[in-house]
Amino acid sequence: MNTVQHSDIIVVGAGPAGLAFARFFLGSDIRLRVIDKAPIAALQNPAYDGREIALTNSSKEILQNLGVWQRLNEDEIYPLKDAKVYNGTLDYALHFQVPKSMRAMRSLDRLGNLVSNHHIRKALYDEVSTMPNVELIGDACVDTVKTGEGRATVTLSDGRQFTADLLIAADSRMSGVRRLLGIGADMNDFGRTVIVFRVSHPESNTATAQECFLHGRTLAILPLTDTMSNCVITVDNTQAQALLSLSPAQLAHEAQRMFGDKLGKFSIAGTVHHYPLIGVHAQSFVSQRAALIGDAAVGMHPVTAHGYNLGLASAKTLTSLILQAYDKQSDIGSWQLLASYNRQHQAHTRPLYHGTNAMVRLFTTDNKLVRPLRDLTLRVSNNLPPIKHWIAKQLVG
Repeated sequence: MNTVQHSDIIVVGAGPAGLAFARFFLGSDIRLRVIDKAPIAALQNPAYDGREIALTNSSKEILQNLGVWQRLNEDEIYPLKDAKVYNGTLDYALHFQVPKSMRAMRSLDRLGNLVSNHHIRKALYDEVSTMPNVELIGDACVDTVKTGEGRATVTLSDGRQFTADLLIAADSRMSGVRRLLGIGADMNDFGRTVIVFRVSHPESNTATAQECFLHGRTLAILPLTDTMSNCVITVDNTQAQALLSLSPAQLAHEAQRMFGDKLGKFSIAGTVHHYPLIGVHAQSFVSQRAALIGDAAVGMHPVTAHGYNLGLASAKTLTSLILQAYDKQSDIGSWQLLASYNRQHQAHTRPLYHGTNAMVRLFTTDNKLVRPLRDLTLRVSNNLPPIKHWIAKQLVG
């Protein structure tokens, strides 16, 4: 007969959001149990998955305060100094730089930084794995969850059962825990596939990210080293297989054809990865004795690079409320606490989520009547300082 083990908090999902959440409790007496379906070996050494995460300066500060940033090697951090957006052709760009006021006030020399997803995950794991108040359980699938007035109960597929005062779902945008909790989500299946790969090139990318809304396709060039960039091609699902069946040399040539010769000849510099493009926003971020963070709460379209930044923000917001309640010897899973988290994070994410989706629809609708509106939007944004300053502030964080 299995003995039910109790902790203060159960976190389902040891990805970058779940591990960051756990790391906020270093030095606390709060006991956490973090459960993930991947084996511990895979959590210790995550595989490269093609994803380069754009971190705002605010997210960098959070990771510094958690001791995570210091674990990254300098050559694994790529500065993102400028960003340009093109519509249809590459002869006119909406250009973003760090606003002068923020450059002076915060001594910022860049919009943010790019760091590979697997490096962030490893640095977080290395931090959390040393915490005495955190137990990491790998190779474990959640079968059922049950929440009541006094506690949350998680049962694994192997029959093990755990209870806690609070359950945290951090298990991806297609969250199984969210579904088990009965929380609905607004899902947007864009019907598109994201293809990502690194390319080397002879000319400097000048640490500038370039988003090209071409007719029928979208191409993003994310600067890594001076002569290496991450290519992100987004196409309708009907076109994806044709690109994925190309040889590395042919795929590099196709990306170069889309971007032109600004950076010289492209050569594939690594493996090719692809993902379905689906946006998700949970209708609520909480239920009785449970809360959603990271992609389980909000899975963003990657075009505005808010994804993991919102995940860190959710972890910071919720942990701040929990630690305050614990210091006051209050219930860390109370409905009042969870409702406060829901209000704060919903107010932060809903405008960004729906605004981003509206922008994506505008710039990916390949209609001759819409193209002039897309071009007008870029030019108006470029020449109205308040709008341009607001967007740049969101990029900076």
